[in-house]
Amino acid sequence: MQRRKWFDNGFLAFGLLIQIVTFFLMPHDSWLSLLSGCLGICSVCLTAQGNILTFAFGFAQVGTYTYLCLTQRFYGEIAINAYYFVTMIYGVYVWRKRLQTGAEEDTHTTVVPRSLSRPVIAGLMVCTFLASWLAGWGLATFTDDTQPYLDAYTTVPALVAQVLMILVYREHWFIWLAVDVLSVVLWLRAGDYCMTAQYAFWCANCLYGLHRWKSLTHNP
Repeated sequence: MQRRKWFDNGFLAFGLLIQIVTFFLMPHDSWLSLLSGCLGICSVCLTAQGNILTFAFGFAQVGTYTYLCLTQRFYGEIAINAYYFVTMIYGVYVWRKRLQTGAEEDTHTTVVPRSLSRPVIAGLMVCTFLASWLAGWGLATFTDDTQPYLDAYTTVPALVAQVLMILVYREHWFIWLAVDVLSVVLWLRAGDYCMTAQYAFWCANCLYGLHRWKSLTHNP
């Protein structure tokens, strides 16, 4: 237990260090990018730990990140952050109902994950891919989005991943990994290196989250 806590705290500190170093190496990035990145690091690390306190940092990160997306005209990203805000309100309710019970000191903050069947996973993958392509076409046709298809393929899968995360299904980590890889490309092309560093760290956090959620107790 103690060793796991040391790793959890060290991983979080490493993520924050990446954000700070990136900010000072790329001085044209805004302080808001640094703040949003740090809030995001805290939020996703706590999600990986299955800790309900992730929502406290998540609400703050949504607000700062939405403003950054507005300055870049990433309309898909703006829309999804409004969606995040609403779903996180419901997420607090769902996670509270699935908190672990027992003698361990972290049982009052960590949740019990569950899993999807393989046919459901396959169906979600096909539908998500098609919906992403359609959204990209719409953004390219009807808006001045600067990266329409990349914007769409980081937006639609994230909608699905967010629902699975809110409902405490561990498969959401696979979808987030794909979204985060594409988001690295999105923000790198936009020239915002704090956001690029954030998403690069989030890729590693997805692998960390997969491992941690497997170690949590599974209930039917």
